[in-house]
Amino acid sequence: MNKKAEVFEKTYKDYIKQLSKIDYLSKADMLGAEISGKELIIHFYGKPYKVSNSGITDSKGMKANFSISVVLCKYILLNPKEMPIDEKWVTYREFKDAGPLTVYFTNNTNKIIETTFADNAKALEKACKKLNGILFNDGSSYDLSMIFNALPKIPVLLRFNFKDEDFPAQCSVLFKQSAQKFLDMESLAIAGTFLAGNLIQ
Repeated sequence: MNKKAEVFEKTYKDYIKQLSKIDYLSKADMLGAEISGKELIIHFYGKPYKVSNSGITDSKGMKANFSISVVLCKYILLNPKEMPIDEKWVTYREFKDAGPLTVYFTNNTNKIIETTFADNAKALEKACKKLNGILFNDGSSYDLSMIFNALPKIPVLLRFNFKDEDFPAQCSVLFKQSAQKFLDMESLAIAGTFLAGNLIQ
């Protein structure tokens, strides 16, 4: 096991240890999760993951991707005591603690989606539907607006303008302001890059 893998494994075990110290099953309702025995079943972009103090697995029983595991653990551990008010949509950089990761988020989310689908509306629509995206009409002037459920309580809004003779393509990825009550900035960044990665694959 290389040094990076060792760090990941140590971090993973630490999160699992933290889960073992709390009554994570009692958080199911607030998180929009299901309970199966001693496991919480949480959907991440439509795919179910089983979370318990024994570990995190996907629908095939395989150990979940490290980044996804981090997001799921944070989602449970940071779970607020009261349901936040359903606030306005905001960009990643508008979150209070987003500063250090803002450039990373922009480069690995917005710009990648812009570059890939700049003039290909059909391809973007197809990719969005494949990831269970739902058309969203919020009165904005964007060519395409789609909502995804990163997690049960974390919707993600994709707004996209395709390039034309006068302007380049423009992509915005937004979260509800209340997302910061459920996830830290690293986990929100992962949620954004996961969206981009799955749309362009």
